[in-house]
Amino acid sequence: MAFEDLKKDLTETDADVRSYLRNSEEYYKLKIFRVLMGMVTTSAQMILVGAIALLALLMLSLAASLVIGEVLDSFYYGFVIVGTIYVFIAAICYLLRDRLNGSLLRKFSKHYFD
Repeated sequence: MAFEDLKKDLTETDADVRSYLRNSEEYYKLKIFRVLMGMVTTSAQMILVGAIALLALLMLSLAASLVIGEVLDSFYYGFVIVGTIYVFIAAICYLLRDRLNGSLLRKFSKHYFD
């Protein structure tokens, strides 16, 4: 009688363990899908907004270069001045790259570990 009870308990435990493993596998598949989709949608939004902002910046830079060139009576100087401003901005971004990397890491870890 005790042997039958033990056999029944082991069978139930085996079924419970299999059910737990199956549910855990499904949970992790859904979790990975959620994380990946969050990262893909965030990346797509950043690329789209970045592309539009880049086009707007290009047009504004051309306009600023032409205006500065008209004021200085040389379009060449207008483009050089605007280009120099961008070189300074790039240098500042390079110096602050660790802060940028940290904020990106925090943003994507929030999606992954949430």
